Amino acid sequence: MASDGTKSNPKSMTNEQIFETFQTLRKEQVRFGNKIAELEFDLHEHKIVIDTLKEVDGDRKCFNMVGGVLYERTVKEVLPILISNQEQISKYIKGLTGVLNKKSQELNEFKEKYDLKIRGQDEPSSHDDENEEKKPHTGNVLVVNPM
Repeated sequence: MASDGTKSNPKSMTNEQIFETFQTLRKEQVRFGNKIAELEFDLHEHKIVIDTLKEVDGDRKCFNMVGGVLYERTVKEVLPILISNQEQISKYIKGLTGVLNKKSQELNEFKEKYDLKIRGQDEPSSHDDENEEKKPHTGNVLVVNPM
């Protein structure tokens, strides 16, 4: 895993290795964030369906899609399944949030360890100082300070 490279001596890693490790950590962090967002959307959809089905007669016919296959069932058969799925999704989101927090902490520690600065992100805002020369926005740039 990418975290193995973070435990080595700072002098033993080249700037390219530092950059690659940093990029890997950021990609993992973004991947976890995207998965959490996707699951939160699914959780919201489950809530809407559950709230709707609670108001419906239990013997009423409804359809449930599982793995791309549409099944005909009754509300009283589907509702407990949906509630269980909603609880499992909530637990999974909590677990992934913990992993995301650890990954963010690992990324911050890596930035501190190698004294990494991201131009455009870590610099203080200079909007208040009118005398300062305006610089063109070039996007985020990773700067590796030599040791």
